[in-house]
Amino acid sequence: MTNQNVVVSDSKSGINMSITVAVSNSSIFATTAQKPPPAPGGYISISRKKILKDLDVNGGWIESMRASSPTHVKSLPPATAAAEDGADDHHNSWILHHPSALDMFDLIIQSSKGKQIVMFLDYDGTLSPIVADPDKAFMSEAMRKTVKKLARCFPTAIVSGRCRDKVYGFIRLGELYYAGSHGMDIKGPTKTSKLKKAVNQGLLFQPASEFLPMIDDVYEQLVEKMKSTPGAKVENNKFCISVHFRCVDEKEWNNLAHEVKSVVKEYPKLRLTQGRKVLEIRPTIKWDKGKALEFLLESLGYANCSDVFPIYIGDDRTDEDAFKVLREREQGFGILVSKIPKDTHASYSLQEPSEVMHFLQRLVQWKRPSLLRRHCRV
Repeated sequence: MTNQNVVVSDSKSGINMSITVAVSNSSIFATTAQKPPPAPGGYISISRKKILKDLDVNGGWIESMRASSPTHVKSLPPATAAAEDGADDHHNSWILHHPSALDMFDLIIQSSKGKQIVMFLDYDGTLSPIVADPDKAFMSEAMRKTVKKLARCFPTAIVSGRCRDKVYGFIRLGELYYAGSHGMDIKGPTKTSKLKKAVNQGLLFQPASEFLPMIDDVYEQLVEKMKSTPGAKVENNKFCISVHFRCVDEKEWNNLAHEVKSVVKEYPKLRLTQGRKVLEIRPTIKWDKGKALEFLLESLGYANCSDVFPIYIGDDRTDEDAFKVLREREQGFGILVSKIPKDTHASYSLQEPSEVMHFLQRLVQWKRPSLLRRHCRV
């Protein structure tokens, strides 16, 4: 394995960015020998005022947070029958455009015929339930066994906002690709699948390494700031920071947002985004879960291939970048995990992690017979 220093520039901004990529000398599969692509460089041109305005007291972000992150299935408040019918019509219309991936399973399989399925999975809210304490977001043993079987059938990657080491600690499967920090920390499998004779175990890609000192500095400041907000939790995800407020009294949400903004505004190369009852601070480089998906597909040897069928399953706003990429590529599809209608680029939906597990199990059951037949011929 060799380390390669790559300098890439953004023609619009004129800013250069140096990255280091550790690349194995062997190919990921015996039949492919493509090197991982260089990362697109430069910084995202985003107005600082625009970034912080998203969390303005008058910007409606609290209502948006309530809507996008229900703890349980929402029951309609007392209302007229007409209002209830209107809500039902909206939900039915959304389901019509984003049908259940379980109901459409046969059609999905038909669309993938003759193509290599590649699986991309978010973690929180997809493989594990959303819980009050992010350190206790454990996946079930049944889900873990399902993902292990899935990785024996298809190349499988976990794409999470969590620190790569932390999400690996939750899953503990060496057969997978892991893309932590919203794809800014990517590592290949550490364990060779029985069905793949050659796996690039040296793949390591970290396009935001230069931001580590800055991230650590902001983390320390936020930990100090959040001491005065009961229930707040600051998580260092290596290349990004998460401020969780799921356990914070809703009356304190605005104060918490102001405290976070007061720190972030001093760092022009960092941006503030919103997830499911979490505020996230990330480098302003042109890199997200969509870019991570494209990088992994190219690393797997599927650059510009028409015979690949990526499936991405996620529940968060940050997963929309990956859903959008699949739409633009006109390959595969995205599945949004949500119990309520949301604006999304995903094609299908599942309601909760238990449905995700059921969908993955059906994929494995469908693939297993063909694998057994192939193995017997060998």
